[in-house]
Amino acid sequence: MRRVFSTTILSIVASLLPVSAFPLNSKKAPESLDDLMAIQEALQAALPRAKAATVNIDLGEGSGSGVIVSKDGLVMTAAHVSGGVGKDVKVVMPDGTELKAETLGLMAETDAALIRITEKPEGGGDFPFVEVNKTDDSKLGDWIFSLGHSGGFDKDRGVVVRLGRLVRMANTTIQSDGTLIGGDSGGPLFDMDGRLIGIHSRVGPQLPVNMHVPVRVFLDGWDGMLKSEFVGEGPFAEKPEKGSGFLGIATKDVEGGLEVTKVGKGSPAEKSGFREGDLLQTFNGQKLSTRDGMKVLLAEMAEGDKVTLEIKRDGKDETITLRLEKR
Repeated sequence: MRRVFSTTILSIVASLLPVSAFPLNSKKAPESLDDLMAIQEALQAALPRAKAATVNIDLGEGSGSGVIVSKDGLVMTAAHVSGGVGKDVKVVMPDGTELKAETLGLMAETDAALIRITEKPEGGGDFPFVEVNKTDDSKLGDWIFSLGHSGGFDKDRGVVVRLGRLVRMANTTIQSDGTLIGGDSGGPLFDMDGRLIGIHSRVGPQLPVNMHVPVRVFLDGWDGMLKSEFVGEGPFAEKPEKGSGFLGIATKDVEGGLEVTKVGKGSPAEKSGFREGDLLQTFNGQKLSTRDGMKVLLAEMAEGDKVTLEIKRDGKDETITLRLEKR
């Protein structure tokens, strides 16, 4: 009876211990066909979920990669891919579905950024997502695999898979010897259990020399990025200058606000539906009474900033929200 009890206790304790690392991580190189088969089987088991969550990020003038890490569509990527805070981008799912998204905050010194998908896929439901390895237990020599939309999105080819190992580890950077090219930036780096351990940052001068942002860097700046904060001064992202935001309307002072006298062709104002004769009443919640007053408010805004304007049109109150463009 005592022996049975001891065995039960040991079984419970064993079940509470962390799952052991991929066994081949401790070997300098595969030593047999069985070792190679173990690598193949681990990769095949982890790939379906990892591939389903790896997305292309369409920036209009280029593209990168990212990975969905929550059921509501939060995406981890590189700061140099997102390009800024509060920008409208498109996320392309593996099946080619294009969804609207918005860049959140970023860390300009370490190349970390978050994006949120703002449009649900057809039929609704949760987004596919991957597990983030928050234990930070990766070690030098561990086997890893990389995913990304190499060279841009290609539905027929699908996401590209590369196998490799960790060859260098530092405080804010990890290096692998898996091959990456343009378009992979912002894509995910996984351990052999399919847990996210990093995001692709820099492709080296030689294809097998690649740098990644470790998950711990994202976790350190998580709250700020969720609040759409621009952290740091570069070199991976440039903070927009105040006063660089362009609205594209001419106004005159009238009773009750500012009357729109002209709407610039192709301007953010025209794209958002402004018309001549509209009466501007508030700018981001602040009442408008003079043109000079609105100029002061615009001087504090930068390219890409979101602006909410309350107007009166044909006797009815309306609200227009837009993003300022570069002056």
